[in-house]
Amino acid sequence: MSDTVLEIRNLVKKFDGHTILDGLNLNVLEGEVVVILGPSGCGKSTLLRCINGLEEIQSGSICVHGKEMSGSRESVSLLRQKVGMVFQSYDLFPHLSVLGNIMLSPVKVQKRKKDEVKEEARELLKKVGLSDKADSYPRQLSGGQKQRAAIVRALILHPEILLFDEVTAALDPEMVREVLDVILALARQGKTMLIVTHEMQFAKAVADRIVFIDEGKIAEEGTAQEFFEHPRTERAKKFLHVFSFEDIR
Repeated sequence: MSDTVLEIRNLVKKFDGHTILDGLNLNVLEGEVVVILGPSGCGKSTLLRCINGLEEIQSGSICVHGKEMSGSRESVSLLRQKVGMVFQSYDLFPHLSVLGNIMLSPVKVQKRKKDEVKEEARELLKKVGLSDKADSYPRQLSGGQKQRAAIVRALILHPEILLFDEVTAALDPEMVREVLDVILALARQGKTMLIVTHEMQFAKAVADRIVFIDEGKIAEEGTAQEFFEHPRTERAKKFLHVFSFEDIR
């Protein structure tokens, strides 16, 4: 039986008195790929930001491999090494090369040997088809290349779980496939992942489990086949109808 990597209990997050996440509970098992779906504003991205310590929570708990994360600086620093996150906006430093961006955290934060990190970085870049871009700067890359570099930057920290927040939303359609192929490859390698996406075909292909959030709560969850072919709630049915459901069967 797989170990529980991530355990969220009664998570409450509010902005200016408005409840975004309302007592949310979620477990993610080792090697599991969980895709989070839901309408805009339901709390999907906020959930990822809470998990990664980017947002303070009002109540509840977030545990990684049984260790509860507090709001202290030390706890958040440790959390971000255990939980890698890839953002919609890439967030690469423009003054650093691709290799420099990837090596920064493992060398400065994890205090790993520079030569070893460089060797691993080049190997990871090769796996995502960017071996010829190691010395390029972000401005010289396409959107898809920037996003693949951002994925490598997260991977090199050896996180226990990877979070992906709408990583294809800012890409031109022809660049989406190259990024999704990298994530699919990671799923096949058994990486534990939590993915927020509006790409329904991709969600169906990659997910071990779909979690559908509405109004800050989990309204429905199940396997990808269950969710897409036999949604149980009227809210999920209405949501799926918007996405030309017949195209993703």
